[in-house]
Amino acid sequence: MTHVLTFGEPLLVWIPQETGSFSEVTHFQKAAAGAELNVSIGLSRLGHTVTYLSAVGDDFAGRFLLGKMQKEHIDTTAVKIDPDHLTGTYFKTKTEQGDPEVFYMRKTSAASHLSPDSLANISASDNDIIHLTGITAALSESCYETSLRIQDMAWSAANRPFLTFDPNLRLSLWKSEDQMISRINALAFRSDLVMPGIAEGRLLTGKSKPEAIADYYFEHGTQKAVIIKNGAQGAYYQTIDGERGDVPGFFVPQIVDTVGAGDAFAAGVLSALLESMDMQEAVRRGNAMGALMIAAPGDNDALPDRHILQQFTHAHFTTEESK
Repeated sequence: MTHVLTFGEPLLVWIPQETGSFSEVTHFQKAAAGAELNVSIGLSRLGHTVTYLSAVGDDFAGRFLLGKMQKEHIDTTAVKIDPDHLTGTYFKTKTEQGDPEVFYMRKTSAASHLSPDSLANISASDNDIIHLTGITAALSESCYETSLRIQDMAWSAANRPFLTFDPNLRLSLWKSEDQMISRINALAFRSDLVMPGIAEGRLLTGKSKPEAIADYYFEHGTQKAVIIKNGAQGAYYQTIDGERGDVPGFFVPQIVDTVGAGDAFAAGVLSALLESMDMQEAVRRGNAMGALMIAAPGDNDALPDRHILQQFTHAHFTTEESK
């Protein structure tokens, strides 16, 4: 049985039931969110076993999120209930199309107080893949140290897991752009697979073309592959062995909500690799998962099970085929 470990912060998200600014709307619905939680849900729905390393407050938001994880069959034995700090939350506007406005309330959250001590009962060897993102590393010094420690554990494990990393840049969480670039790249250089968006890759490497971005990471230590997401156009992949290619995205007639698309992409790629698919097939699945997400509201509601994913990939055209 395949097993994945994710490390991150679950968030309670409040979603307005009508369009408009935060100051205008009055009715909100709560839901579960957070980059690594989205990836965990995506993998679990596709039949993979996921352990989520995190913390929530001893509050209604934490209990709601724990219930959501358990409903999604995610292993929560590594989720700490912190009686001294609140669960992180955020708000996002409802939009008719495109990117919503977001507002976070996560400073000093329960998850931001996670530290290397939180790894006492974690064995890297028990996992096929360990997935990290730059968001969690940005929450606090201790979260950054914990991310590095997880990688150390993986590198020294008898059965070394495959280390994957999504930069997921959030400049507002970092002290400066220079710190963000330095620390994100430090984690990326120690990973097997790095998955930046094209704009992220350009900022992090100073390179403009996907091929040059990938080469930059290989030159600095990234072990196996780089995948560069490019929105509706799809994604570019390159392996350390020289395999490379552009994989077109799936045509989506209307973009409803872009939040969570990158997480869906990551879940698609990781699930495919766990199933021994080649990199091109993995990227194609990632593109399909991302397309499903942007065509529906919610951070993870549209993440498919295996049957829905198969139906979508067979019935929908890629952006190249639709021309």
